[in-house]
Amino acid sequence: WKLWGRIAVCAGLVVIIITYIPVIWLTVMSFSGQPLSGIPNPLTLRWYQEMLVDTRWASPLWASIGLGVLVGLCSMVVATAVGRAIPRLKKRGGVLLFAFLPMFVPGLTMGAALFLFLRSYLELRLGLWSVFLGQLVWALPFSLLLVLVLATRFDHRLLDAASDLGASAFQRFWHIEFPIMRPAIIGAGLFGFLLSFTELPRSLFLRGTSTSLPIFQLAQASSHQSMGSITFA
Repeated sequence: WKLWGRIAVCAGLVVIIITYIPVIWLTVMSFSGQPLSGIPNPLTLRWYQEMLVDTRWASPLWASIGLGVLVGLCSMVVATAVGRAIPRLKKRGGVLLFAFLPMFVPGLTMGAALFLFLRSYLELRLGLWSVFLGQLVWALPFSLLLVLVLATRFDHRLLDAASDLGASAFQRFWHIEFPIMRPAIIGAGLFGFLLSFTELPRSLFLRGTSTSLPIFQLAQASSHQSMGSITFA
């Protein structure tokens, strides 16, 4: 067991290093006058000054924040309602399959499918509303999974006892279910916000003429990469 414990610790450290070292190094290189050189020298604030002058990123940032808040709230509400109902079903396998299926569909595939359905079939004009729809489809299964973790372990006899004492449906939820499931409900909202804020593949197909922060970052990175390839060629 000691050997397996050491292996687990080493594996965890490797995952942490792979996850955080590139982000930390990127932060360090943001202060370098020549970031593509891989050496943080000479140190400068030039890139941050240019970012504050060129505020093209502000509108995509606020669009992503607004979308994230809406997706988070909707994911929280829908996941709570559905997550409370699923444990009461006698046959829940099919419901769970359809609820979690979007987690396994590639983002580009789902984005293309939604684009063809909304734009080509329904002939709707795409925009932030369609981006919101695509991000909600992506975030909802994860939020639902968090709620189900607590909902499946909830003791429904507490609700039966409250009902016998005359509590209404809202009182049973607010005074009994919500305090117990609060961590999962809040986590569902946060998960929805984070998944929406960083979502890219579906947004590329559904954005129309709108731009979120990940799309803006992709465009900027692509332009700089092309310029860098020309320079080093």
